[in-house]
Amino acid sequence: MTLTVKELDAARPADKPYKLTVARGLQLRVAVDGTKRWLVTYIVRGKRRELRLAGEYGNVAGRTSLADAKHEAEEIRKLARGGVDIQERQEAERARLAQLAIEAAEEAERARLAELAAEAAKKAECKTVHDLFSAWIADGVARKDGNAELSRRFAKDVHPHIGGIELRNLTEHDLRAVVRAKIDGDGNGARMAQSTFDDIRQMLHWGEKRLPWRGLLINGNPADLVEIEKLLPFDYEEERDRVLSPAELRELQTIFAKLRESYANTPAGEKYEAVRPLKRETELAIWICLGTLCRIGELLMSEWKHVDLQEGTWFIPKANVKGRGRKKQDHHVFLSPFALRYFKELHSITGKSRWLFPASNQKDVDTHVCLKSVSKQVGDRQEQFKRRDKPLKRRRHDNTLVLAGGKNGDWTPHDMRRTGATMMQQLGIPLDIIDRCQNHVLPGSRVRRHYLHHDYRVEKTDAWNRLGDRLDAIFAGGAQIIPLRA
Repeated sequence: MTLTVKELDAARPADKPYKLTVARGLQLRVAVDGTKRWLVTYIVRGKRRELRLAGEYGNVAGRTSLADAKHEAEEIRKLARGGVDIQERQEAERARLAQLAIEAAEEAERARLAELAAEAAKKAECKTVHDLFSAWIADGVARKDGNAELSRRFAKDVHPHIGGIELRNLTEHDLRAVVRAKIDGDGNGARMAQSTFDDIRQMLHWGEKRLPWRGLLINGNPADLVEIEKLLPFDYEEERDRVLSPAELRELQTIFAKLRESYANTPAGEKYEAVRPLKRETELAIWICLGTLCRIGELLMSEWKHVDLQEGTWFIPKANVKGRGRKKQDHHVFLSPFALRYFKELHSITGKSRWLFPASNQKDVDTHVCLKSVSKQVGDRQEQFKRRDKPLKRRRHDNTLVLAGGKNGDWTPHDMRRTGATMMQQLGIPLDIIDRCQNHVLPGSRVRRHYLHHDYRVEKTDAWNRLGDRLDAIFAGGAQIIPLRA
């Protein structure tokens, strides 16, 4: 029995869905809401299958008419008689289309990544010296001050000259220009030029071993082509050998005293224009360096908890010692009466602070003074040895600390360490004891260092005491006549 269109149109919904057989293998399902959908039943390979046709029943656009439904049902059943399941074919087609969509998405993603890689490569090729510095300062170098001085130096002396140059275009001529500019324009001259170049070379060597910098230095490291010694003045010596004579030490003592006395006697209304003396803490730091052979940085970082004024000892933890790894070791200084006298005076000034030399301009941070503060104060008062493009602002700069009329050159706080060590040598103190007083890591077998643990307290104490006696005699004016003890 075949239903007509009129009969199909007249079909009304019931309490539950029902089916009307329209033709062989073709049914119309009427849902509770009145929706009418075509169902095709067929047998393929001995299995009964059912398929819902796309679209609802009807003769308007988007719907399937009776004639079309019959035709489609006949085609499905015809395929089934040939062993082809229309649903399997449809599933295979859907799988094929899904695979094509996946492949298209993957191809689009590959294209996107390739574009990003091309952009990254283009950006990498354009990376500058400043970009390399930013990566190096973050991951490649760790100075004790948190790289603050290194950042300051590059910002002042390197980036203005070569910071914007693409790394692949950096040449040895660019590096020579940086060195020459430092020599010509800075009062520290050759020494600072050498130090700046060493930092640049260290940065470039770091970049040579890592991507993307290695690819940008494919033509070699330009720093390897710069012969720095040919750019420095012919008389430049990287290692200072300045030793102050007894006469210069007495002169320095006199200068300190006269500056303090002169300033104290200056009327209150004229003090602003008067020549100010060094801070007393700075003077004490210089004499302590002389009497203990310590480094100025080790002293400025020290805390009062490490100083025992009763026992006359000063402990310097290896964290404050210059060097790296096995080249750093704790140090115990046994204070001579000469050194202890200055420590006690310093304690009367800063003893309420955690630090021997507390920073006065750090309102919210409890820390020590800048490690360069004493050196700057001393250097600023030897103006004749500096070459400056413009005068310093808000810093006293004159020639009040020039010694011996300047004929022996300038002096630095670190020269006090060398001067004290030389005096020990003149007093006949063994060199290995002098090295221990300076906290040098002595060369030799690691086995020997592992098993031999004598602390040389007696020998070092004697050496520091003999140095203190010598200095007291110098400051008393009798250094030329006291005998040197064997």
